[in-house]
Amino acid sequence: MKGDPEERAVALGEYVIETGATVRAAAQKFGISKSTVHKDLTQRLKKSNRTLYYGVRKVLELNKEERHLRGGMATRHKYHPDQP
Repeated sequence: MKGDPEERAVALGEYVIETGATVRAAAQKFGISKSTVHKDLTQRLKKSNRTLYYGVRKVLELNKEERHLRGGMATRHKYHPDQP
């Protein structure tokens, strides 16, 4: 998604809030780098839409708290793909 960075930041913010997506998942969905997503959500969005920024920040903090769980599940799936 090319174009205006502020518009992209708002679109990313809305997507993250609606889906609870991680930075990695949002980057893949929009076809941009993780660095760009992170910059859009933490810097550009803060300047252009504070309300949306605070909502996104809550989701990002939750994702950060849960990242060790997702890593453990990925490892389990790697070695035992038949188990949930």
